[in-house]
Amino acid sequence: MKIAITSLGEELSSGVDGRFGRCDYFVIVDPESLDYEAISNGSKNAVGGAGVEAAQTVAGSGVSAVITGNVGPNAYRALSSAGVDIYTGASGTVQDAIDDFNDDNLSLTQSSTTRGGRGKRRR
Repeated sequence: MKIAITSLGEELSSGVDGRFGRCDYFVIVDPESLDYEAISNGSKNAVGGAGVEAAQTVAGSGVSAVITGNVGPNAYRALSSAGVDIYTGASGTVQDAIDDFNDDNLSLTQSSTTRGGRGKRRR
């Protein structure tokens, strides 16, 4: 089993990124062995559709679940359609999120947690 965790960096010690579609990285991890790889989120600077593009990237990596802070409606639909479980409200480090997942301390999300559709973020 593999899960994807939105992250600010490429390591298990990196902070969880609260954004799904515009996170910096996805850390793809086997929660039992802790083998992992980080994938840069190529859609984080997209003018629009970042959530859907990110969902396609994650689903294409073969994960069974996503752990993040929040997920918008389009990303939620895309992930759900691909059969990917979504857990929101994560915080702390990627390792903390894995521990919460392994300890059954996360709740499966039943709908989007943000409005989404905000387009490219301003700097």
